[in-house]
Amino acid sequence: MAESEGGDEDPPSPPPPRAENCRNGAAFWLLGLCNNAPYVVMLSAAHDILRPNQLPPAPHNTSGHDCGPISTGAVLLADILPSLLIKMAAPFGAHLVPYSVRVVAVAIAAWGGCSVVAMGAGVGVSLGGVALLSASSGLGEVTFLTLCSAYPSVGLSPEEKRAVLKVLLRNAAPLALVYFFEYFINQGLLELLYFPTSALTHSEQYRWYQLAYQSSVFASRSSLRCCRFRHIWGLALLQGLTAGTLLWAVASDWLPSFGPALALVLLEGTVGGGAYANAFCNVNEEAPPPARSAAVSVSALSDSVGIAAAAAAAVGAHRALCHVT
Repeated sequence: MAESEGGDEDPPSPPPPRAENCRNGAAFWLLGLCNNAPYVVMLSAAHDILRPNQLPPAPHNTSGHDCGPISTGAVLLADILPSLLIKMAAPFGAHLVPYSVRVVAVAIAAWGGCSVVAMGAGVGVSLGGVALLSASSGLGEVTFLTLCSAYPSVGLSPEEKRAVLKVLLRNAAPLALVYFFEYFINQGLLELLYFPTSALTHSEQYRWYQLAYQSSVFASRSSLRCCRFRHIWGLALLQGLTAGTLLWAVASDWLPSFGPALALVLLEGTVGGGAYANAFCNVNEEAPPPARSAAVSVSALSDSVGIAAAAAAAVGAHRALCHVT
């Protein structure tokens, strides 16, 4: 007898796992790209946000560097502190707000911050817009990273807590160091790494540094399928050596031209992007399933702690290297 009842029909087949994985991977890649873009643009434009015609005359300095009156570390502080505060609070209350509401808040804050900076009504107002974008980026990062991890809401055993701590020490701690060195370079050294004999102006050289950095970060964050690193401490050491080399270059002017400096910045971005992608992948694979989302949230906090410390160090380094009086 022919089957005519709708209930007797076979249910539709689920999508193939590979197709579903590709779809999800593309979606999260796009979300991460859109969430990071405003943050990246503000740091890349830091030299332009702090335009001299909007600032008091530059303080006297006795160094040979072309120093502005305010370090680009000030833009980094505005670009990281709101994000850091949100990431610190997220593990305690973010789960009470639906993902859809958080995504809408991220989009509105990003639009508002970009609009404020675009007004160009003064350095103070622009830094306020940067801070609003920072809040958007921080909330977006926590939201999208935790959304990657499906986990049951249960308590952790003592063994699981110890396992989480080991995972964080292996990955989150060195990631914080990588980001400290990375952003100390970007906002504390690159504005002073200027070659007057180049055909490019000071602002143009700074933009090229930022483009090289962001391009290499983008490439290395997208290379997990071909390059996996389990030992993030090794990347932290390499980033520290890069920072030391560039600090020496700024202090002693031993680099001959713009090209070698740009190559070092490419290395810096490659190490930073690789450390970020591999650290979060390691945490997601190694943390016990019940604690996976919390471990990812704490890891997201670690890079912000490193960046905030780098911003403070960059402001101090600006005064020291410029011999500001």
